[in-house]
Amino acid sequence: MNTVRKAQWAVRQSALPTVVKPCLDCTGTRHRPSGKFRVNASGKLLDVWLLLNCVVCDRTSKVPVHERVHVSSLEPARRVAYESNDPAMVGELAMSASLAAKNGYRLDWTGTWRLQTDTPLDAIHAPTPLTVLISFELPAPVRVERLLMLGLGLSRTAVRRMVADGRIRLPLAPGAKTHRGFEITVDRSDPAGDAGGSTVLVAPAVEERTCLRRAGALDALPRVLRSAVPAGA
Repeated sequence: MNTVRKAQWAVRQSALPTVVKPCLDCTGTRHRPSGKFRVNASGKLLDVWLLLNCVVCDRTSKVPVHERVHVSSLEPARRVAYESNDPAMVGELAMSASLAAKNGYRLDWTGTWRLQTDTPLDAIHAPTPLTVLISFELPAPVRVERLLMLGLGLSRTAVRRMVADGRIRLPLAPGAKTHRGFEITVDRSDPAGDAGGSTVLVAPAVEERTCLRRAGALDALPRVLRSAVPAGA
């Protein structure tokens, strides 16, 4: 019986993105959320800013969130979140693409995510297809082929070859970036059963090994491959 196996991968948040914009006091261009808001009230009108700190000189700058809005136009829970510096609200606005576009800065998502999987890295050699549902818990734009490299433990060349051969079926181009969930299907790497068509696992790059170790996926590597990974990686 040819049963389709299923697995789930999740892109987990590990940090907030860096805000890229010029600092007014130094040559720095990168800022981190301070974890605080500033709320000013003038009668029944409110101004709300998200506070950032320059990573070079620590200068505090303000990102307008609401300007001169009537207090009744904000949900009470949202207003309380601003006034109490709610971490979830800080995170929501620090990751907001619309707020970034409105205020003329961009977000750098480097180092903000890790891939968590429940799939052994040798799963592509099983005789039955593998269906993988990939979900995101943050709106980080991630290249599809990078997810496949991390999740399947393959080189970029191997991933591209399997996509071209139809052994990896996906709704997006491998080079596309996405922050929305999608599903892929992986067939065994040597459908004809001949060794010449098989895909060889390679040791992941340093950055990828770090993601795998954090996700607990490194333990799933075959022993011979694990031994090639430096202990300090």
